[in-house]
Amino acid sequence: MQNNQANVPPMTPTDFVAVVNQTLEYAYSSVMIVGEVASFKVNQGKWVFFDIKDDETSVSCFMSLWSLKQPLEDGMKVVVRGVPKLTKWGKFSFTVTVVQPVGEGSIKKAYEMLKKKLTAEGLFDPAKKREIPEDLTRLGVISSTGAAGYADFIKIINARWGGMRVSVAHTQVQGLDAPEQIVRALKYFNERGEVQMIAILRGGGSADDLSCFNDEGLVRAIAASKIPVITGIGHEVDESLADLAADVRASTPSNAAEMLTPSRDAKREMVELSVRQVTRAVLEEVDGVRVMNRDKCVSISQRLLNFIDPAIIDNRRKCEKIANGLESRYIEPMRLSNREKVQRVREKITSEYRVAEEKMKRFMAVLDAVNPENVLRQGYSIMSGRVDVGGVVKITTFEQEIEATINKVTERK
Repeated sequence: MQNNQANVPPMTPTDFVAVVNQTLEYAYSSVMIVGEVASFKVNQGKWVFFDIKDDETSVSCFMSLWSLKQPLEDGMKVVVRGVPKLTKWGKFSFTVTVVQPVGEGSIKKAYEMLKKKLTAEGLFDPAKKREIPEDLTRLGVISSTGAAGYADFIKIINARWGGMRVSVAHTQVQGLDAPEQIVRALKYFNERGEVQMIAILRGGGSADDLSCFNDEGLVRAIAASKIPVITGIGHEVDESLADLAADVRASTPSNAAEMLTPSRDAKREMVELSVRQVTRAVLEEVDGVRVMNRDKCVSISQRLLNFIDPAIIDNRRKCEKIANGLESRYIEPMRLSNREKVQRVREKITSEYRVAEEKMKRFMAVLDAVNPENVLRQGYSIMSGRVDVGGVVKITTFEQEIEATINKVTERK
């Protein structure tokens, strides 16, 4: 039998490493390992080296510091995902892409370490928190749409108020892939800018199930969101770093729904109570005003009476004093001035009267001169009638009236 291996040409070390890595990548494109961290260290501020081990075996792990989203230290139990590789030095290594603590003790330890770091950075500063918008009508939800917590949330939202426009981004809410998916959903809502608030929801679960919400990348994304974020994660006793970074923290998804929407019944009761309180306050104010005004009127009346009597006497004296002062200062000079004016007017009228009287006398003299009586008195007569031969005329003298018949009429030359 011929040995086929003898016909395989020899490879260089570089080729060998490349073939092995190609084989490993094809056979084990993604592997998850659970174990305890040992020999943890960071080199050059870029690269992370540690071993993951159990009671019998240890596997060397390598990853970039940027990919490390959970604090690690020796003794912590973690689950890592990555690909096996052979280094160019011929050493086997496991290149890690994601690491997450598991087990209550390790999760708590990682939680405390990261919380201390992010608190020092001011990521959880209460002064940065934003409130739920009062006119909230457009809500973005990040959750697993198949989860019971999400179903409870939607049911309560619709039952309490209704009319809320809800946009949903379906993501995993546990496991190694959950943080990255939730971060992408946050980015999606922030880039579109179509919602007023974002709700991140996840029902109850174990510490391992909820540990993804302690991921540093997710926590930073929540804190950096331009749109306010509310979290409803786990049960009331559960607290994640995502809760601390959010603007508003609800104890459960159901509680988040209650915080985001007013209750119809509660709103009605509040309005009715406000109406009753305002009505009562108005009636009390009216009664108080009546009593107060009555008392004020009595008081004002008494004060006026006390003031008026002395005021009358005092004002009478003041008036007399003012009148005397006015008379001496204004009226008396006016009297003197007017007397002089009247005298001048009187003199002028007298002068003009005398002139008119002289004119009248001359006019009367003229009238007397042409008065018929005066003419008759001087011996003249007045004849009236038709002056024709045979005509009858009337002749008037100073003492007689004579009728005569005309016998002859001759033109005067």
